[in-house]
Amino acid sequence: MTPLHILGLSGSLRARSSNGALLAACVRLAPAGMRVELYGELGGLPHFNPDLDGDTPPPAVAALRARVAAADALLVACPEYARGVPGSFKNLLDWLVGGTEIVGKPVALLNGSARASHAQRSLALTLATMSAQPIRAEPYLAPVLGREVSAAQIVAEPALAAVLAAALADLAAAARARVT
Repeated sequence: MTPLHILGLSGSLRARSSNGALLAACVRLAPAGMRVELYGELGGLPHFNPDLDGDTPPPAVAALRARVAAADALLVACPEYARGVPGSFKNLLDWLVGGTEIVGKPVALLNGSARASHAQRSLALTLATMSAQPIRAEPYLAPVLGREVSAAQIVAEPALAAVLAAALADLAAAARARVT
């Protein structure tokens, strides 16, 4: 069986982001037959401009699209700012709107805070509008808000590790179902 390739997208630009830590923990928790790769170039994307979105988009955009296209599924961990999706992450999504890379792609949403419900609903709506396939209505809640946690600490905490393992298992099932 071909290993599943999951692309992890963090909606945060912070170097010590709890969302980044959740995704890094998923790299460690990935079961046999799954590889989780993290996209770390969010801050390098240019501001979305439809005039630049032609046959030859900016190199950072072309690279993003290629990585999304190569993935079997997406794993998204995104914070909430001012009751919405951070502008930098919305910018990433805007660059994907004009292509087909995300169409039909299974997506699991990770939420590091029970208070981040507005951004999660907005994100789910945006992804559905883009024809991505969120695998469930509610995000997987792994509460790490306000804690300086590393990927290793998350993996070592049974309750958090169980949430992430469930998200990975469900995402694997959705990705395999899409292929068959």
